[in-house]
Amino acid sequence: MAVLEIRRYPDPVLKKKAGPVEEINGELQALIDNMVETMYAAPGIGLAAPQVGETKRLIVVDVSTKEEKHPLLVLINPVIISFEGRIDSEEGCLSVPGYTSTIKRAERVLVRGVDREGRPMEVEATGLLARVLQHEIDHLDGILFVDRMSPIKREFFRKRYLKRNKR
Repeated sequence: MAVLEIRRYPDPVLKKKAGPVEEINGELQALIDNMVETMYAAPGIGLAAPQVGETKRLIVVDVSTKEEKHPLLVLINPVIISFEGRIDSEEGCLSVPGYTSTIKRAERVLVRGVDREGRPMEVEATGLLARVLQHEIDHLDGILFVDRMSPIKREFFRKRYLKRNKR
């Protein structure tokens, strides 16, 4: 296993829509293992394939450090089937280090996908797990949490973040 480079805003790969995973093979299993290791090393509680430069619909999530009842989840081709409620909460991102903002998300979600063995699965989530699932699935659609801020807050963020992180 290897720790992969986490792509940072404004890397163009973060704005690309990820394509579906067509085949679960050894290469995908290695990517999953590397993504899990990368997420833990960061340290983070969720990671989407585009964040490591892979435009595949694949996410890994582990909120067990915050909510013990939720072990590591690997979701391939995840889709939000339903959602309800709205809640504002502080959010950050491994691809936008050092920055957080209050983001409005659904309070409860039902997500459908397949696990790393290709078995269909559904995850009904509330709280932190619901938020992380929505955040990571957004990455698969080329959406960053800063895209969910108001236009004024987003422009303020962009100027401040890019100035602070000049390359």
